[in-house]
Parts: sequence; C-alpha cells; structure tokens
Amino acid sequence: MSPQTLTAPAKINLCLLLGGTRDDGRHELVTLFESVSLTDILTVSVTDADAVVCEGVPGPNLVADALAGLRAAGWAAPPLRVQIDKRIPIAAGMGGGSADAAALLRHASEWAPVAGIDVAAFAARLGADVPAALQPGVVLGTGAGEVLADVPTPPAHAILVLPQDFGLATADVYREADLLGLGRSRQELAAGAVALMAGATSGRLGVNDLQPAALSLRPEIADALAAARAAGAEHALVCGSGPTVIGLYPGADGLSRAQGAATRLRDRWPRAVAVTPV
Repeated sequence: MSPQTLTAPAKINLCLLLGGTRDDGRHELVTLFESVSLTDILTVSVTDADAVVCEGVPGPNLVADALAGLRAAGWAAPPLRVQIDKRIPIAAGMGGGSADAAALLRHASEWAPVAGIDVAAFAARLGADVPAALQPGVVLGTGAGEVLADVPTPPAHAILVLPQDFGLATADVYREADLLGLGRSRQELAAGAVALMAGATSGRLGVNDLQPAALSLRPEIADALAAARAAGAEHALVCGSGPTVIGLYPGADGLSRAQGAATRLRDRWPRAVAVTPV
C-alpha cells in the first residue's frame, strides 16, 4: 500500500466563554471552534511496527495515543508509521496535537474497519479539542468543549495569525484563570450557548475569557494584539489558551486585507500568515 497523505487543519476559537471547574478537573466552556487552512501534514505508511515521528517535538504525542487506543479497542490495521510535518505552531492554542490525532481517527477506516468502535467517544477521551477536529468546520463546543452542535455559518471572513516565539501550557493558563477568578456563572454560559446556537455572533466574536490569564503570564502578547488591531483587524484576540494572536477580517475582501497585514507584520512576527475557514 502506498503512503497516504492526511491534512490536519488547525482550529481557532472565534469565541470562548469560561465557566467553573468540573469534577473531572476540566472547565466548563462555551466555545465556537473553526477549522482554518493552516494544516499539519501526516504521511502514513505500512511498516513493521507502529511509530510516530514528529521532528522537533519530543515526548508523548496524541497520534501515538490514538493508535494505541484504536488497537486496544480491536482495530486490526497493519502496523503504521506516521510522519508529522508540523506547520501549526506548537503549544500555541491552535489545537495542533488534537488536529493530528483527529486526522488519524478520521481516516482510520482506510486501513481497517472501525465498526464497533465509538470513535467520537474515544476522541473525547484523548482530549477536549479532538472531537471538534474530527469533522473540520464550524461547531459550538460545550461541556469541556467535547459536546458539539452545529451552528449557523458565520459571515465571510479571513484570519490573520500571529504566532509567538514562545509557547504556553494550557494547564498553566487555566490555573491562572482560576487565580484571577475569570469563570462565568452557569446562567451566563447557558445564555451564551443559546445566542451562538441562534447565530447571534454580534458582540461575541472576539471574546476569549482566557485572554486575561494568558496576558497575565506573558504580558508581551499585548503587543501582538495591538499590532493586529492597528493592521485593520475588526477583532483581535488570543487564540484559545494562547499565546497565538488572531485577527478577524470580515467581508469578501477579508483575505486580501489579512494577507496585507501579515506581510506588513512579518518583520516582527516572522511566521505571520493569513488563513481562511475550511
């Protein structure tokens, strides 16, 4: 069997409302996930033993966890070697690891049947962002982000992405959010979910309750937020738990404006790029 190439789109959070801590240690969320055209590339080939190779990223990998979990559930695919070409910034709030694992799960049936395996439930056990990445697009995430619902497609827009030259651990950002007392009440979360389900994004896009925590840990993120706004972004916000900053450019000309902004800002943020929803 010839090697297969899989794409793993990054995600952004167009809106993220933070609630309290659940019994399992995760936080209640209401978030609007959107997949974008910045992708990791996975090359999968049949080999002698399962292996996941991701140059420059040492330590555990969610793709390896996905392979092991599928096999424990009875998946009878031949041994696979997964080579990951990382293009999504690491520890950046864009769900790169989750996207990679979801890409493997999405295509698992191409090597062996997955009948009898609840792939969605397995994805949720891997991580709260993995289920949203199984079917790229725009979805509302509640629970800890793993309970998904379809929502109206937001108006046309493009996105400026400003990766930082440092990372932030998701757990550290949530811990800081707790220290700062940023969580909303259940009633506020419920109202936010209802509004987003109805397509009422006005006033909510560009809201990220984790942003003050990310800024508390790395105040220099404020420079990128200010730069995105100065470059014409209608909304500028930290993406997920950060530290990546995104700027939203609505309208049919959004991509050209986001591309122009990325070009102008590349001297300060060399990996600046304009992307579109997928």
